[in-house]
Amino acid sequence: MDLFFEQLINGVALGSLYALFGLGFGIVFATLGILNAAQGTYASWAAIVALAAADQYKLPFIPALLTGVVAAGVIALLVDQVAFQPLRRRGKDMLGALITSIACWIILDSLAGTATGHNSLSFPRGTYPSTMYHLGTIPLPVMQIITIAAMVAVTVGLHVLIRHSRFGAAMRAVGWDQTAASLGGVNPRYVVIITAFIAGSTSGLAGVLGGITTHNVSFMLGEGLMLKGFAAVVVGGYDDVRGTALAGVALGVLEVMTSQYLSSGLRDGITYALLLGFLLLRPRGLFGSLTYSRA
Repeated sequence: MDLFFEQLINGVALGSLYALFGLGFGIVFATLGILNAAQGTYASWAAIVALAAADQYKLPFIPALLTGVVAAGVIALLVDQVAFQPLRRRGKDMLGALITSIACWIILDSLAGTATGHNSLSFPRGTYPSTMYHLGTIPLPVMQIITIAAMVAVTVGLHVLIRHSRFGAAMRAVGWDQTAASLGGVNPRYVVIITAFIAGSTSGLAGVLGGITTHNVSFMLGEGLMLKGFAAVVVGGYDDVRGTALAGVALGVLEVMTSQYLSSGLRDGITYALLLGFLLLRPRGLFGSLTYSRA
Protein backbone atom coordinates (compact mmCIF):
# COMPACT_ATOMS: atom_id res chain seq x y z
CA MET A 1 0.00 0.00 0.00
CA ASP A 2 2.91 2.37 0.72
CA LEU A 3 4.17 1.78 -2.81
CA PHE A 4 0.76 2.71 -4.22
CA PHE A 5 0.62 6.00 -2.33
CA GLU A 6 4.25 6.79 -3.17
CA GLN A 7 3.52 6.30 -6.87
CA LEU A 8 0.30 8.29 -6.52
CA ILE A 9 2.27 11.26 -5.18
CA ASN A 10 4.83 10.81 -7.95
CA GLY A 11 1.99 10.84 -10.47
CA VAL A 12 0.43 13.98 -9.04
CA ALA A 13 3.81 15.76 -9.13
CA LEU A 14 4.44 14.67 -12.73
CA GLY A 15 0.92 15.61 -13.71
CA SER A 16 1.40 19.02 -12.13
CA LEU A 17 4.16 19.70 -14.66
CA TYR A 18 1.85 18.66 -17.49
CA ALA A 19 -0.88 20.85 -16.04
CA LEU A 20 1.38 23.90 -15.73
CA PHE A 21 2.53 23.60 -19.31
CA GLY A 22 -0.99 22.91 -20.51
CA LEU A 23 -2.27 26.06 -18.82
CA GLY A 24 0.07 28.24 -20.88
CA PHE A 25 -0.61 26.32 -24.07
CA GLY A 26 -4.37 26.49 -23.58
CA ILE A 27 -4.41 30.24 -22.92
CA VAL A 28 -2.64 30.90 -26.21
CA PHE A 29 -5.05 28.72 -28.14
CA ALA A 30 -8.20 30.05 -26.47
CA THR A 31 -7.30 33.74 -26.59
CA LEU A 32 -5.05 34.11 -29.63
CA GLY A 33 -6.40 31.28 -31.74
CA ILE A 34 -2.90 29.84 -32.26
CA LEU A 35 -1.90 26.20 -31.97
CA ASN A 36 1.64 27.18 -31.05
CA ALA A 37 4.15 24.45 -31.80
CA ALA A 38 6.92 26.67 -30.39
CA GLN A 39 5.43 26.65 -26.89
CA GLY A 40 7.64 23.76 -25.80
CA THR A 41 10.81 25.71 -26.56
CA TYR A 42 9.77 28.35 -24.03
CA ALA A 43 9.98 25.68 -21.33
CA SER A 44 13.39 24.56 -22.58
CA TRP A 45 14.75 28.10 -22.62
CA ALA A 46 13.35 28.84 -19.16
CA ALA A 47 15.25 25.87 -17.73
CA ILE A 48 18.44 26.81 -19.61
CA VAL A 49 18.34 30.41 -18.38
CA ALA A 50 17.49 29.38 -14.81
CA LEU A 51 20.38 26.89 -14.81
CA ALA A 52 22.79 29.59 -16.02
CA ALA A 53 21.50 31.99 -13.36
CA ALA A 54 21.93 29.41 -10.59
CA ASP A 55 25.17 27.76 -11.70
CA GLN A 56 27.15 30.54 -13.37
CA TYR A 57 25.80 33.63 -11.62
CA LYS A 58 25.18 31.92 -8.25
CA LEU A 59 21.67 33.27 -7.81
CA PRO A 60 19.59 31.63 -5.07
CA PHE A 61 16.81 29.24 -6.06
CA ILE A 62 13.87 31.66 -6.16
CA PRO A 63 15.65 34.46 -8.11
CA ALA A 64 17.05 31.88 -10.56
CA LEU A 65 13.60 30.35 -10.98
CA LEU A 66 12.03 33.76 -11.61
CA THR A 67 14.79 34.66 -14.07
CA GLY A 68 13.98 31.59 -16.15
CA VAL A 69 10.23 32.21 -15.94
CA VAL A 70 10.55 35.85 -17.01
CA ALA A 71 12.93 34.87 -19.83
CA ALA A 72 10.33 32.44 -21.16
CA GLY A 73 7.66 35.14 -21.01
CA VAL A 74 9.86 37.60 -22.90
CA ILE A 75 10.70 35.02 -25.59
CA ALA A 76 7.01 34.20 -25.99
CA LEU A 77 6.20 37.89 -26.28
CA LEU A 78 8.90 38.48 -28.90
CA VAL A 79 7.81 35.47 -30.93
CA ASP A 80 4.21 36.64 -30.86
CA GLN A 81 4.97 40.19 -31.91
CA VAL A 82 7.58 39.32 -34.54
CA ALA A 83 5.99 36.20 -36.05
CA PHE A 84 2.27 36.17 -35.25
CA GLN A 85 1.27 39.84 -35.12
CA PRO A 86 1.94 40.39 -38.85
CA LEU A 87 -0.26 37.38 -39.60
CA ARG A 88 -3.07 38.80 -37.48
CA ARG A 89 -2.86 42.10 -39.32
CA ARG A 90 -3.18 40.30 -42.65
CA GLY A 91 -6.01 38.12 -41.38
CA LYS A 92 -4.23 34.81 -41.94
CA ASP A 93 -5.95 31.63 -40.76
CA MET A 94 -4.88 29.06 -38.17
CA LEU A 95 -2.93 27.00 -40.71
CA GLY A 96 -0.66 29.94 -41.49
CA ALA A 97 -0.08 30.53 -37.77
CA LEU A 98 0.67 26.82 -37.24
CA ILE A 99 3.26 26.79 -40.03
CA THR A 100 4.83 29.95 -38.61
CA SER A 101 4.94 28.44 -35.12
CA ILE A 102 6.71 25.34 -36.49
CA ALA A 103 9.36 27.59 -38.05
CA CYS A 104 9.79 29.41 -34.72
CA TRP A 105 10.01 26.07 -32.93
CA ILE A 106 12.82 24.87 -35.21
CA ILE A 107 14.75 28.13 -34.84
CA LEU A 108 14.44 28.31 -31.05
CA ASP A 109 15.12 24.59 -30.72
CA SER A 110 18.31 24.90 -32.73
CA LEU A 111 19.47 27.85 -30.63
CA ALA A 112 18.70 25.94 -27.43
CA GLY A 113 20.69 22.97 -28.71
CA THR A 114 23.64 25.25 -29.41
CA ALA A 115 23.36 26.83 -25.96
CA THR A 116 23.51 23.44 -24.24
CA GLY A 117 26.03 21.90 -26.62
CA HIS A 118 23.32 19.35 -27.48
CA ASN A 119 23.94 17.79 -24.06
CA SER A 120 21.63 16.99 -21.18
CA LEU A 121 22.61 19.23 -18.27
CA SER A 122 21.34 19.32 -14.69
CA PHE A 123 21.09 21.73 -11.79
CA PRO A 124 23.98 21.14 -9.38
CA ARG A 125 23.02 20.08 -5.87
CA GLY A 126 22.77 23.07 -3.62
CA THR A 127 21.18 25.28 -6.26
CA TYR A 128 17.67 24.03 -5.43
CA PRO A 129 15.90 22.71 -2.30
CA SER A 130 16.64 19.03 -1.75
CA THR A 131 15.08 18.37 1.66
CA MET A 132 13.33 15.01 1.97
CA TYR A 133 10.18 14.88 4.05
CA HIS A 134 8.19 11.78 4.96
CA LEU A 135 4.47 11.19 5.07
CA GLY A 136 4.56 8.26 7.43
CA THR A 137 6.97 5.94 5.63
CA ILE A 138 6.38 7.52 2.23
CA PRO A 139 9.25 9.76 0.99
CA LEU A 140 8.17 13.23 -0.12
CA PRO A 141 10.88 15.34 -1.80
CA VAL A 142 10.43 19.06 -1.25
CA MET A 143 10.59 19.73 -5.01
CA GLN A 144 7.47 17.62 -5.45
CA ILE A 145 5.71 19.75 -2.86
CA ILE A 146 6.88 22.93 -4.60
CA THR A 147 5.73 21.64 -8.01
CA ILE A 148 2.26 20.67 -6.79
CA ALA A 149 1.87 23.93 -4.84
CA ALA A 150 2.97 25.97 -7.87
CA MET A 151 0.42 24.22 -10.08
CA VAL A 152 -2.40 24.87 -7.61
CA ALA A 153 -1.41 28.51 -7.13
CA VAL A 154 -1.11 29.19 -10.88
CA THR A 155 -4.41 27.45 -11.61
CA VAL A 156 -6.27 29.44 -8.96
CA GLY A 157 -4.58 32.67 -10.05
CA LEU A 158 -5.39 32.18 -13.73
CA HIS A 159 -8.98 31.17 -12.97
CA VAL A 160 -9.51 34.31 -10.92
CA LEU A 161 -7.80 36.45 -13.57
CA ILE A 162 -9.77 35.04 -16.49
CA ARG A 163 -13.19 34.64 -14.89
CA HIS A 164 -13.32 37.36 -12.24
CA SER A 165 -11.38 40.39 -13.50
CA ARG A 166 -11.80 43.09 -16.12
CA PHE A 167 -8.68 41.95 -17.91
CA GLY A 168 -10.05 38.40 -17.97
CA ALA A 169 -13.24 39.70 -19.56
CA ALA A 170 -11.10 41.44 -22.16
CA MET A 171 -9.22 38.18 -22.80
CA ARG A 172 -12.47 36.32 -23.36
CA ALA A 173 -13.73 39.07 -25.64
CA VAL A 174 -10.55 39.00 -27.73
CA GLY A 175 -10.70 35.20 -27.85
CA TRP A 176 -14.22 35.38 -29.23
CA ASP A 177 -13.83 38.21 -31.75
CA GLN A 178 -11.04 40.81 -31.79
CA THR A 179 -12.99 43.23 -33.96
CA ALA A 180 -16.04 43.15 -31.70
CA ALA A 181 -13.81 43.47 -28.63
CA SER A 182 -12.16 46.55 -30.16
CA LEU A 183 -15.54 48.12 -30.81
CA GLY A 184 -16.40 47.47 -27.17
CA GLY A 185 -13.44 49.52 -25.96
CA VAL A 186 -10.89 46.73 -25.55
CA ASN A 187 -7.34 47.21 -26.85
CA PRO A 188 -6.67 43.82 -28.50
CA ARG A 189 -2.94 44.48 -28.97
CA TYR A 190 -2.49 45.14 -25.23
CA VAL A 191 -4.45 41.99 -24.33
CA VAL A 192 -2.44 39.90 -26.78
CA ILE A 193 0.89 41.15 -25.40
CA ILE A 194 -0.01 40.43 -21.78
CA THR A 195 -1.54 37.07 -22.65
CA ALA A 196 1.52 35.96 -24.61
CA PHE A 197 3.78 36.88 -21.69
CA ILE A 198 1.59 35.07 -19.14
CA ALA A 199 1.37 31.96 -21.32
CA GLY A 200 5.11 31.85 -21.93
CA SER A 201 5.90 32.39 -18.25
CA THR A 202 3.52 29.63 -17.18
CA SER A 203 5.07 27.13 -19.58
CA GLY A 204 8.49 28.38 -18.50
CA LEU A 205 7.68 27.60 -14.87
CA ALA A 206 6.89 24.03 -15.91
CA GLY A 207 10.20 23.89 -17.74
CA VAL A 208 12.31 25.03 -14.78
CA LEU A 209 10.58 22.76 -12.27
CA GLY A 210 10.70 19.88 -14.74
CA GLY A 211 14.39 20.43 -15.43
CA ILE A 212 15.14 20.27 -11.71
CA THR A 213 12.99 17.26 -10.82
CA THR A 214 14.04 15.15 -13.83
CA HIS A 215 17.70 16.28 -13.73
CA ASN A 216 17.41 17.02 -17.44
CA VAL A 217 17.99 20.46 -18.89
CA SER A 218 18.26 20.20 -22.65
CA PHE A 219 16.75 21.49 -25.86
CA MET A 220 14.51 18.39 -25.80
CA LEU A 221 12.95 19.21 -22.43
CA GLY A 222 10.00 21.12 -23.80
CA GLU A 223 9.01 18.54 -26.39
CA GLY A 224 7.81 16.00 -23.84
CA LEU A 225 5.93 18.69 -21.96
CA MET A 226 4.43 19.94 -25.21
CA LEU A 227 2.85 16.61 -26.11
CA LYS A 228 1.51 15.89 -22.65
CA GLY A 229 0.42 19.48 -22.10
CA PHE A 230 -1.53 19.37 -25.35
CA ALA A 231 -3.22 16.18 -24.18
CA ALA A 232 -4.16 17.87 -20.90
CA VAL A 233 -5.71 20.80 -22.77
CA VAL A 234 -7.76 18.54 -25.04
CA VAL A 235 -8.95 16.25 -22.26
CA GLY A 236 -9.72 19.03 -19.79
CA GLY A 237 -11.06 21.63 -22.20
CA TYR A 238 -8.90 24.49 -23.43
CA ASP A 239 -11.24 27.23 -22.21
CA ASP A 240 -11.27 26.15 -18.56
CA VAL A 241 -7.98 26.24 -16.65
CA ARG A 242 -9.42 24.06 -13.88
CA GLY A 243 -10.18 21.33 -16.39
CA THR A 244 -6.70 21.54 -17.88
CA ALA A 245 -5.10 21.31 -14.44
CA LEU A 246 -7.24 18.34 -13.42
CA ALA A 247 -6.61 16.54 -16.70
CA GLY A 248 -2.86 17.15 -16.45
CA VAL A 249 -2.72 15.65 -12.97
CA ALA A 250 -4.87 12.71 -14.07
CA LEU A 251 -2.56 12.03 -17.02
CA GLY A 252 0.48 12.07 -14.75
CA VAL A 253 -1.12 9.63 -12.32
CA LEU A 254 -2.23 7.40 -15.20
CA GLU A 255 1.27 7.30 -16.65
CA VAL A 256 2.98 6.48 -13.37
CA MET A 257 0.44 3.81 -12.42
CA THR A 258 0.62 2.26 -15.88
CA SER A 259 4.40 2.05 -15.63
CA GLN A 260 4.25 0.57 -12.14
CA TYR A 261 1.48 -1.98 -12.55
CA LEU A 262 1.33 -2.75 -16.27
CA SER A 263 4.29 -1.81 -18.46
CA SER A 264 6.38 1.30 -18.96
CA GLY A 265 6.05 0.71 -22.69
CA LEU A 266 2.30 1.33 -22.45
CA ARG A 267 2.35 4.66 -20.64
CA ASP A 268 2.44 6.85 -23.74
CA GLY A 269 0.10 4.57 -25.68
CA ILE A 270 -2.61 4.80 -23.04
CA THR A 271 -2.22 8.57 -22.79
CA TYR A 272 -2.62 9.13 -26.52
CA ALA A 273 -5.41 6.59 -26.80
CA LEU A 274 -7.25 8.71 -24.24
CA LEU A 275 -6.41 11.83 -26.23
CA LEU A 276 -7.72 10.27 -29.44
CA GLY A 277 -10.90 9.19 -27.70
CA PHE A 278 -11.61 12.72 -26.51
CA LEU A 279 -10.86 14.21 -29.93
CA LEU A 280 -13.36 11.83 -31.48
CA LEU A 281 -16.09 11.74 -28.85
CA ARG A 282 -15.82 15.03 -26.95
CA PRO A 283 -13.46 17.45 -28.72
CA ARG A 284 -14.31 20.24 -26.25
CA GLY A 285 -12.95 18.17 -23.36
CA LEU A 286 -14.51 17.45 -20.00
CA PHE A 287 -15.03 21.07 -18.96
CA GLY A 288 -14.87 22.89 -22.29
CA SER A 289 -17.62 25.11 -23.67
CA LEU A 290 -18.31 27.19 -26.74
CA THR A 291 -18.22 30.52 -24.92
CA TYR A 292 -14.52 31.38 -24.97
CA SER A 293 -13.17 30.66 -28.38
CA ARG A 294 -13.20 31.65 -31.99
CA ALA A 295 -12.82 27.99 -32.96
